[in-house]
Amino acid sequence: MVQKMAGQSKTAVLTLLYEHKNEFLSGQKISRMIGCSRTAVWKHIQSLVADGFLIESVQKKGYRLTNVPDELNEAAVTVGLKTKHLGQSIHFYDTIGSTQKEALRLADEGAVHGTVILTNEQVSGRGRLGHSWQSQRGKNIALSMILRPELPIEKTPQLTLLTAVAIAKCIEKVTNLSCGIKWPNDILCDGKKLVGILTELQAEATYVKAVVIGVGINVNIDVSSFPAELKTSAASLKSLTGKNYSLALIIQEFLESFEALYTRYLSEGFTCIRPLWEQRALNLGKQIKVRQPGGWIIEGVASGISDEGVLLLKKSDGSIAKIYSADVEWG
Repeated sequence: MVQKMAGQSKTAVLTLLYEHKNEFLSGQKISRMIGCSRTAVWKHIQSLVADGFLIESVQKKGYRLTNVPDELNEAAVTVGLKTKHLGQSIHFYDTIGSTQKEALRLADEGAVHGTVILTNEQVSGRGRLGHSWQSQRGKNIALSMILRPELPIEKTPQLTLLTAVAIAKCIEKVTNLSCGIKWPNDILCDGKKLVGILTELQAEATYVKAVVIGVGINVNIDVSSFPAELKTSAASLKSLTGKNYSLALIIQEFLESFEALYTRYLSEGFTCIRPLWEQRALNLGKQIKVRQPGGWIIEGVASGISDEGVLLLKKSDGSIAKIYSADVEWG
């Protein structure tokens, strides 16, 4: 893995330090492993220290990573990641407008299945139906991933629901919080939004070229910094538990959770995902209002989801409306 990153020597040095976190690595050994001079290694170490990494340096022993900044870095995510495809190719940006826009661009250029786009700071995040997504440097997770499933277009909404289950399982594992899912793309805890999901397609006729899934997770952000209109409706893992969490660890847990569910989904179909989603669903059996992109509203009872992942709304006259994309409000 390190040899592949020889052209990105600073990242390669950091990756080695992560991989050998409890031991010293000599400059000579590092230079040999990544294919650069010892002087170049020393310069990369100095640059990492300037970035906020604490690296112990002992003569005749070498270097040892002792502490890392709160912000994300590529090595923290890749070292120890137990996936076959997801995150094996990562495009990391310290600052970016939108991970989703970059993922769509990379997908159009042929990026491989499982490619993940990560950032420390997203300045123009997007949500569903034209909404913006609030982010804060080094406090939240903003990522997008590129999938290349062999699926008919009508089945792709299932992937949003699969993503919601994967995130809920990840949060439950890391924090012991109990999460609920509001159709189709919000993860809530105590009635407050923690996570947003945005799924977009690149397709030709009935052929899906790529599915790009964007995920935003409020992790260590102080809710008091939210805009006034969000303070009562949004939360973070920190605001709910009083604890700070490793962004890299949560990303690893999510990618591993998603890949396990995705692999199962491809072999068994949506029937293995549907009950996992329904047991966390907050809308089912409830009176809701559905505000669709044209602005018109349908009211009824959320009676379930179809095999395609479409919301089934039972109206007052007993008829069933299929809701593909909309904002959902409690009735």
